[in-house]
Amino acid sequence: MNAEQMWDKFVLKNQIEGTEYQSWAFGAVPDELAELVLRGIKTGTASAYPIYEAENEALPKVGDYSVILDSKDDAVCIIKTTKISIVPFREVSEEHAGKEGEGDGSLEYWRNVHVEFFSKEMSETGKIFDEDMPVVCEEFELVYRP
Repeated sequence: MNAEQMWDKFVLKNQIEGTEYQSWAFGAVPDELAELVLRGIKTGTASAYPIYEAENEALPKVGDYSVILDSKDDAVCIIKTTKISIVPFREVSEEHAGKEGEGDGSLEYWRNVHVEFFSKEMSETGKIFDEDMPVVCEEFELVYRP
């Protein structure tokens, strides 16, 4: 099922009108991270603020809906953003790291994985990662699964 088909089913089932959505896959391991959302383990994500600027993309906001895609661009589920905070990388909290649900859920694990991920992502846009870089910390709830 593609994103539009899933969105149409969600809208029909929940009688939502006039609401837009984004469709995207999680970073480095989209299938694994989407599975964590389906299992109720992953309720947060983080992205590099400078990438939004570089791509002239709007920041996520509370109330946004997103159709989560897998590595083949098939729709997996729909989430709704419940909280956004922007903090320097070095100030991302243990609590947020736990909400991301990756690895052992520790801040140390989160930092190790995200230093590598953000460094690669930033270099692709000609920017350099540093620990003062703003990070968009997003929390969400799973609102639809097929």
